[in-house]
This record gives sequence, structure tokens and C-alpha cells, in this order.
Amino acid sequence: MNGKSDYYELLGVNRNAGEEEIKKAYRKLALKYHPDRNPGNKEAEEKFKAVSEAYQILIDPEKRSQYDRFGHAAFGEAGFARGFDFTSGFEDIFGDIFGEFFGGGTSRRRTRTRGEDLRYNIEISFEEAAFGAEKKIKIPRQSPCETCHGSGSKPGSSPRTCPSCRGSGQVTFQQGFFQVSRSCSQCRGEGTIISDPCSSCNGAGRVRKLHALSVKIPAGVDTGSRLKLRGEGESGSSGGPPGDLYVVIQVQPHPLFVRDGLDLVCEVPINFVQAALGTEIDVPTLEGKVKMKIPAGTQSGKILRLKGKGIRDVHGYQQGDQLVRIVVETPTHLTAGQKQLLKEFAALGEEEAHPISKGFLDKVKQIFG
Repeated sequence: MNGKSDYYELLGVNRNAGEEEIKKAYRKLALKYHPDRNPGNKEAEEKFKAVSEAYQILIDPEKRSQYDRFGHAAFGEAGFARGFDFTSGFEDIFGDIFGEFFGGGTSRRRTRTRGEDLRYNIEISFEEAAFGAEKKIKIPRQSPCETCHGSGSKPGSSPRTCPSCRGSGQVTFQQGFFQVSRSCSQCRGEGTIISDPCSSCNGAGRVRKLHALSVKIPAGVDTGSRLKLRGEGESGSSGGPPGDLYVVIQVQPHPLFVRDGLDLVCEVPINFVQAALGTEIDVPTLEGKVKMKIPAGTQSGKILRLKGKGIRDVHGYQQGDQLVRIVVETPTHLTAGQKQLLKEFAALGEEEAHPISKGFLDKVKQIFG
């Protein structure tokens, strides 16, 4: 195998191949011809060098462009014999290859890791959402072990430096012409070994337990609102900071009120006599009953407004209104006497008493004649 072989043919891809296709082809060939899988096989070693050179050129957009224009002349006639760097630029590929060869790729010593965020769903009443509340909750979460204070070691002892990696968390060894580093198997990349583990957490440094919290729910929250409690999530590993807790609100429905933004909507039924003559009625609000005047001639569906009787926004800057939707109730199960009175009422100037019906009938006549 010499440096003048076509790079695309070496990898078995066409000249329009994309980056992922090139990586996939190289990975397959590198695993096949790697010297550690073919000890003493010079032909396989030369093949490995050739496909590695081809990959390094074709995976680099600038080098690939030069190769497509000028061929091997762009890099000199000697090709990889000039001391070509077979390890440069292959980290993403070699990580996978070494994982298959040695059961794990290169890794670094684990550092302080932030704890996971947690979510807690809480259901509250309509009134609690409107006026605010304080709720007690219990969260199951990982917390630092109180016995060893998170060290994982039995009180009075401490972790010792790993003798295999000397505290680096990595071991380095030679594989063919590569120098490979991987996570230390003895300390699992920690750099230290717990020889006398804590009996409470078995050396983990953390234990799962219920944690009681008091959550202040501000007035004005609604279903889907999220409250962030900083630092109340899972504890971090290796002394890392804790995550956060997100409390997600679910508001129970109310038998009388429906929320519309900051406004409240309430339907109030009245009879047709009250609607026709006008009256004063008691209207329920979240703060108790209030008197409301119903004007004479009020129609069903009419909306009357109670200012400032709605929901206050969570920042306290504004407050909505209560919208009272009037429903005129049609009487049922009438007695013979009631029916006779209604007939007599209808006979006394029907058109003047029902202007909406008269207007509708006039429009029908204009359209249909």
C-alpha cells in the first residue's frame, strides 16, 4: 500500500460522501486493520496507516477541498511516509474504537457535579390560588450523609489516594504506536479509594430520605405556574452544589367561578319578572356576597361588571374584575292560572314589549319578503 492510492477508494466511499458516512467507513476499517487485532501483520499495519491518512484528509473540509483539486500533489509525493500524524484529529473516532478494544474509552477524573433538579406537582384550591397559601410538602431526595458528611468514609477515617493512578483518576498505557489513557478501574476515575466505608451510606456519601419543606404560594398563581426553590433538589456528587426544586401548580375547579386571565366569570340566574322590571340581587364573590342592581329590561347573557373583585396578579401590580353573566330563567311546570296570566300579558302589545323579536322579524321580512 502506498500514499498514492485514492483516498475515497481506500475508505470505500464515493466522492460525494458526507462526514458521517466517512466516519462510519473509517471506523469499520480501523477496527478491522488495527495492529492490536493483527499482531505481527505488517500488511494490516500498512493498511491501517493508509486508511487513517485518508480519513484525516477527507474529514477536514479544507484538506479535502485541496485533495479534490490537486490530488496527492497537494500534500507532497511522499504521503504518510513523511511522518504523517496518524493520531491528530481522530479523537471522536478513537474514543469509540478504544471503547470496543478495551471496554471503555478515555475519560477524566470525575469532578464536582451539580445535583439533579426535581419536580413536585401540588394541587391547591381555587381560593388558595387566588389569595396565596403556605403548604407543607415532603420531597424524597438524595442528601449528603449526615454520618460521614458526604465523604463516604467511616467517621475518623478518610479516603486514600488510589495507588494505581496516584490520584489522577486515569491510567495510561501503550497500545501499538498509540498512548492510551482511560478511567482507572480501581478507583473508577475518582482518584481516591474508600478503604473503610461509612456504614450509613455504604461509601456513597449520599442517602435518600424524605425532606420536609414549607412552600409559600403567592396569590394569583394558576394551573401550570412553576415555583422555583433554589438548592432544594438532589445533592451534588463529590461535594457539588445541589439542584433546584420546581413546584408545579394544579388548581382545583370552583363550583361557581371560572377564571379568565385575572377576571372571574360567574353566571347568576334571575327570573323573567326580575329581568323585565329590574331588581337588586345578592351576587357571590370570593370575598363574600355583594349587592348588585339589575336594570329593567335586562336580557339573558348580559354581562355586568364588579370592579376589583377578580384575581390579583402574582406581582401585585393589578387586579381583575368579576364578570356577572345574567341568565334569564324560563319558568317551567306552570299552573293553569299562570298560563292564563301569561296569555293575557302577551296580548297586551306584544311588539312593544319585545323590541328584539320585532327587530329580528323586520329583518326577516326585508330579506325574504
